[in-house]
Amino acid sequence: MIIGIDIGSTTTKAVSIEGGKLTRKVKTKAADAITSATGAFGKLVLENGIKIDSIEKIKITGAGAHKISNDIFGIPTNHVNEIEAIGIGGMFLSGMNNIIITNIGTGTVIIEAGDRGIFHFGGSGVGGGTILGLAKKLLPTAEFGDILELAKTGKINQVDLLLSDITDTSISFLNGQSTASNFGKMLDNAAPQDIAIAILNMVYQVIGVLSVFAARARNTEQVIVTGNGSKNQTGQTILADISSMYGIEFIYPEHAEYTTAIGAGLHTGEN
Repeated sequence: MIIGIDIGSTTTKAVSIEGGKLTRKVKTKAADAITSATGAFGKLVLENGIKIDSIEKIKITGAGAHKISNDIFGIPTNHVNEIEAIGIGGMFLSGMNNIIITNIGTGTVIIEAGDRGIFHFGGSGVGGGTILGLAKKLLPTAEFGDILELAKTGKINQVDLLLSDITDTSISFLNGQSTASNFGKMLDNAAPQDIAIAILNMVYQVIGVLSVFAARARNTEQVIVTGNGSKNQTGQTILADISSMYGIEFIYPEHAEYTTAIGAGLHTGEN
């Protein structure tokens, strides 16, 4: 059995890999990398009744992995490059090769993975951290679940400048409901619900358009979406609008939030 651990800036995920298959998964939150890694490992082991002597190796990756230099609980522990882990995990979960993977975490990274190898295509500092940071100043809550709940009843035209606000005609493939400027309207009476949906709309529009550019650059019409930010319905709805405009399909594999941990567990190299 191999344990893969992705030590993120906010959430740590741990998975077990047996015979090349995902068998178990957990996630935890902690203030520092070592507590996160050992906590996720302990939760995985204790909740699933795993025997320590059945674990061959632990493979760690993510933003906090560099803070761990020794073996965890005496089990051989290797570091895995995060870009490679995302690429391996994305190909495994999607069952596809030669793909573009958009991994949405605190920020966003775009990976190219396939026969030529795994490459960091690009990315953006816009991601889940952007949503939480803006919420702290603009909303009465900075809890992600509460932000999503507020956004459900928000009106985007109270905050965003839409194409219909500035012209009576369509422009290219854009219609009147297309965004002309994120936060470009911001009415004085905009409610927290309106601001919440505007924050999400801006973040996922940026992610979506960058993903489209990457897909077109590699002559593909599909993008695999992974990471914590892949799983909320509001984000998926915004990306669906991008998809309909640009003709790029966004695919959300099962267990997508565990992609990096899975890729680490499946990695065959020694780092």
